[in-house]
Order: sequence, then C-alpha cells, then structure tokens
Amino acid sequence: MTRGVVEDRPAPQGDRPRSPLAVRMRPASIDEVVGQDHLLAPGAPLRRLVEGAAPASVLLHGPPGTGKTTLARLISHATGRSFEALSALSAGVKEVRGIIEVARRRLAAAEPRRTVLFIDEIHRFSRTQQDALLGAVEDRVVLLVGATTENPSFSVVAPLLSRSLVLGLHALDDAAVGTLLDRAVADERGLGGTVTLTDEARAHLVRLAAGDGRRSLTALEAAADAVEPGGVIDLAVVEQVVDEVAVRYDRAGDQHYDVISAFIKSIRGSDPDAALHYLARMIVAGEDPRFIARRLVVHASEDVGLADPTALLAATAAAQAVQLIGLPECRIALAQATIHLATAPKSNAVITAIDAAMSDVRSGAAGSVPPHLRDGHYAGAEKLGNAVGYRYPHDDRAAVVAQQYPPDELVGHDYYEPSGRGEERAIAERLARLRDVVRG
Repeated sequence: MTRGVVEDRPAPQGDRPRSPLAVRMRPASIDEVVGQDHLLAPGAPLRRLVEGAAPASVLLHGPPGTGKTTLARLISHATGRSFEALSALSAGVKEVRGIIEVARRRLAAAEPRRTVLFIDEIHRFSRTQQDALLGAVEDRVVLLVGATTENPSFSVVAPLLSRSLVLGLHALDDAAVGTLLDRAVADERGLGGTVTLTDEARAHLVRLAAGDGRRSLTALEAAADAVEPGGVIDLAVVEQVVDEVAVRYDRAGDQHYDVISAFIKSIRGSDPDAALHYLARMIVAGEDPRFIARRLVVHASEDVGLADPTALLAATAAAQAVQLIGLPECRIALAQATIHLATAPKSNAVITAIDAAMSDVRSGAAGSVPPHLRDGHYAGAEKLGNAVGYRYPHDDRAAVVAQQYPPDELVGHDYYEPSGRGEERAIAERLARLRDVVRG
C-alpha cells in the first residue's frame, strides 16, 4: 500500500537513479500525457478530473502501458488530494476499509483533504470487495480510480459502474511511443542526453513496444545500461539486450510486397510450413493483421475456391477474429486459416470463370435478356412478352428444367470448369448432368 504523493527526484550526479526509467518519466502534468487525446480534450471529463474541477470516481480500462496509473496520480495531485494505492492482487476487504477510515479522518480534519484511492487490476476484486467500496464512493469519502485491462461492464459490479465514469484508453500508436522515447533520452528525469539513440534502434524499440509505453522505456533503459555515457544506442545494442532480432521489413517497401507474395505463393503451392514462416515474419515485423486477413480471404476464393468450400468460411472467420480480438491472440486464427488454405485442394476455376465472363461483357458479348426471364411484376409486362413462358424449376420433381438462361449470343458458353480436385470432383459430375438437362 502506498501512502501520499510520491515524487521522483533526480539522483545526484554520479549516482545511478534507483527508480526505473518508466517511473522517473511518468508524466508530471496532463500536457505530458500522450496517446489519449480523445479523453483529454478541453472540457473532457478526464481533463476536468485531472484539473480538479469535477470530483468523481472513474474506471479506466485499456491495454497495459497506456497511462492508467499516471492518470490516477495526476487526479490525486489536483487541489492537493492524498493518494492511496492498492493492488487487487494482494489487498482484501480489511485493507479497503482501513483506507476508507483514513479518508474519513482526513475529511473531518481542521484542514479537510480528499483522498484518491487507486485500485490496480480492479477486475480481480471479488464482488464482496467491490461492495465494500460502494458507500465510500457514493458519499465521496474517496474518489475511486480503478484500473483494469478488461471491459468493466463484465468485471465490475453494476452499482459501482453506475457511480463512476467509465473511460477507455487506447493502445499507444507509433508516434506516441516515439515521443516517450525521445523525451526519455533528452529529459533530465530520464537519460539527460547522456546517450544517442539511432533512428534504426528507435524504430525497433517502437515496434517492440506494441503500444505499451512502459515496455518501450524498460527496453530503452536496458539498452542505455549497455553503453557507456556519451555512447550510441544502435540496433545491435537493442537486439542484444532485448533478445529479439529486428526483422528487416518495410511496410511501405519491397519487403512488404515480397513477403506477402511469398506467403500467398507458399499457400498456393500447398506448403504450410513455408507459409507459416512468412506469416510469422509479417507478424513479428508489425504488419497490420487486417492486411494479412484480407489476403487470406482473397486467396480462399482465388486459389482454393469450390475445391474446398469451407476455405472461404475459415478465412472470413479469421478476418473477423482479427477485428474482434486483435494481436497477439489473433495470430492463432491467422495461423489456422493459413494451414487450412495451404493443405486444402486447389482450384482456380472460380476466378477463371468470373474473369472470362467479365472479359466477354467488356468485349460487347452481352446481348438481351431472354423475354421469359424478364421482370413480369408490373402492369403491361405480359403484353410485352415479359415472363411469358417462364418455367418455374420447383414445379419439377428434380427442380431442374430445360430452359434458356443466357442471352442468345452466349448460349453454350461455359465459364465455370471444375478442376476435378477436392469437392469440385463431385461438382463436375453434377454440373455435367445439370447442363444436359437445362440445355435440353
């Protein structure tokens, strides 16, 4: 349990600071917070809380390293509030009630002070522990700031939800992480300009962070410890201390196109192991998983098609998983779809069929819709011959009748030619019988 506001003071020159870099570089004001502009605009509820204008409890949810603890401390600084911190991993009802009692005494003192109670991982509190907070939150004995990586709607009891603002924090984008790194290198609270960070090393640290500001600063500190004062942190140093080699991959350059090309060609060539290698290279390099998912969906129809009708379902499900859960978990769904497509029987009959049909249309081979197929659902249609003579297939026992469907100019044109592999073997046999009946 932490009592009071903790200040991180620079250590004397020559002494290595004891606090981790991520702690020393914790924003001291709202203007130093990065990546959460949607919550900190002028007049926004969170900005008003930090500025002390609107005392209210708040539940902050978002990925690790996005500033939840920082914002809790900034709220406590407003108008000289006291700060108390608990971790739901170790605290119980006894500790909660103890802090509430301390907060009551502060309010009753000659110079009243409000207490901010920060509870990290609040979703791990039991219902009983959460219920113990209700009265104090209701009466504003404490201003609760709860932090969670989960959706509070599913992990926090309804009475506590209704008494709190619920605000979602975003994972930091590359620009925000880069700002944190640049500030830590230059600021006296951080490295104070004692080292130089190369652009290549900076880009690798940004990628390694994966939206987690604390992770980026931890890696930077490890790299700084590996060089002498005045030294240079280059890519080799970062790779050495972080134990992860930078993948040479430019999302806007040749590697982007070469690797995705090799990925698709490995799937088309029925080599799941090579396909997984290229998938891993893209994921580790920070490729947008939505881009990978889109290519899988296209490939499912282009190179597998009806040889395995479930391939498109698998690829589409993987794309949906990417949208629903994101990285790192969605890598599993992408791998599953990749293996499914790579091991599926292959056929390009679908893309060949639609491209041949479109080629005919573009060359002018369109023709008129046969009269019996035209719309007959309006007055005067019958007089024009529309829908006259149309045979309703469901009136036939087999639901297939002899009838002309294409324009006169295209009678006998076969666009779809099943490959005879996988499910298309059965489709080819059935299609031959269907064409015999339909064409009489």
